[in-house]
Amino acid sequence: MYRVLDASKIIHTIATLRDRIGERFPDCGLGKVCGDLLEAAKESQKKCEWIRRPHNGLRVGVGLVIAIIVVGLIETLLQFDFGQTRFQLGDFVQLLEAGMNAVVLIGASIIFLITVETRFKRARSLKAINELRALAQVIDMHQLTKDPERVLGHWTATEHSPKQAMDAFQLTRYLDYCSEMLSLCGKVAALYGQSFPDDVVLGSVNELETLTTGLSRKIWQKIMILHRYEGVS
Repeated sequence: MYRVLDASKIIHTIATLRDRIGERFPDCGLGKVCGDLLEAAKESQKKCEWIRRPHNGLRVGVGLVIAIIVVGLIETLLQFDFGQTRFQLGDFVQLLEAGMNAVVLIGASIIFLITVETRFKRARSLKAINELRALAQVIDMHQLTKDPERVLGHWTATEHSPKQAMDAFQLTRYLDYCSEMLSLCGKVAALYGQSFPDDVVLGSVNELETLTTGLSRKIWQKIMILHRYEGVS
């Protein structure tokens, strides 16, 4: 039971995090971002079920099209009378070249049709992962101006400086929430890789994990600075 990701538990974790943010920062935009992450996680549960499910109607349609192509090719060959046709060497070479081109085109068409379902699932997975990547960037934007120096008093405000109303402990909690959200973005993305282990999808999931890990590392550098401040409990 611990070898697969459970979408319902991930959703529960995100919902709990949203409530925690709301309790400590009632009017904070970060809670709304977490709400969007929660909606994305709920949508991922339905999308992953759609991706895992075999689409028999599409498969039957593809099979019929392929059958029509094969039957048409066979009928064309049967109508050609090879016995009464005299070939010169040049004619034979031209016929052989045309036949090879036809085989290549027909083979490519059949491969294209066979992979239609896979490409549909891949496109839906990549679209959802890109949405999670955008959410990760939004989370990073929320923590971008939350610098420890403003709490520690090692800075001078200017006219357009961001307002800072948090103490060291509150800022630490805020940054920690951002780090948790980034980690959960990666977990939601991993659901798509688990449901559809396609190389392209898995590569996109790994890229998102790398992105969220890098962003979280920057956040923890700020948290470590705050932990050195004697006012943090």
